[in-house]
Amino acid sequence: MGLFQSTSPVVPASPLAGKVRVTDDEFIQLRDFIYQQSGIFIAEARKYLIENRLNNRIRELNLKTFGEYYYYLRFDPHRRNELTKLFEVITTNETSFWRNPPQLKVFQDVVLTAEIEKIRANRGRRLRIWSAGCSTGEEPYTLAIILHEVLKSEINAWDIKITANDLSEAVLAAARKGVYTDYALRTTPKSIIDTYFIKDGTNYQVDPRLKRLISFGPVNLSDRMLLKRIERSNIVFCRNVIIYFDDEMKRQVIESFYDNLLPGGCMLIGHSESLHNISRAFKPEYHTGTIVYRKEA
Repeated sequence: MGLFQSTSPVVPASPLAGKVRVTDDEFIQLRDFIYQQSGIFIAEARKYLIENRLNNRIRELNLKTFGEYYYYLRFDPHRRNELTKLFEVITTNETSFWRNPPQLKVFQDVVLTAEIEKIRANRGRRLRIWSAGCSTGEEPYTLAIILHEVLKSEINAWDIKITANDLSEAVLAAARKGVYTDYALRTTPKSIIDTYFIKDGTNYQVDPRLKRLISFGPVNLSDRMLLKRIERSNIVFCRNVIIYFDDEMKRQVIESFYDNLLPGGCMLIGHSESLHNISRAFKPEYHTGTIVYRKEA
């Protein structure tokens, strides 16, 4: 029993206690700043996202308001490090291996198979795939697995590179490490897990064969000049990324993907995303479970 025992009932702290509220002006400042830095547009209806996700950053920096946080991002000597942390908390990184199996089946059986046959017909062995918005690596590793499944032992004779990019350095670090929980593998066939993952306690380490095919690096999709330096691709994957952009930024990013693709190359986007009113440059090909957007030769 404590020396000073209170006879008053203990009132539990409110979950909102200590939470910093964002004013309309502060929201506009931060929204515009985030858009300028990344191309990510946060609509007014999602003001709560700014409030919920940035409260921890404000507390950790010992700031009192979102206005102070905005000025920190603009003028503090450590603003570059904080910008990285800002990108980490405002982008959603919920993903998994073998996400959207119908689309991956079309990729494996139609897109990739045809692309490999075309390359072989031209006596080539060089294949480039761009995973734009790769998050913690599940997508590019899935693509690497599919390449192994299609090419089998012949893969060693090919010059293959999957360029995997994301805005956040933190998720790229996790992707390079290549260690995942069973939750990340929840939609992955058991035969694939047994073949391409090494069990390590309760976690799974990706097979080094997969890592050799992938080059991870940071990319801001709003930086057009930076995107021009990405090696030209046979296939571009950009799933569940352009939903964060307004229409103007979507047009800009999709145009960059089009320019990056080699003639006859294909782009695949998220199943909830559409190029309607965004671009007519691609020829859509309709398959069960997905649309493939092709750059005509």
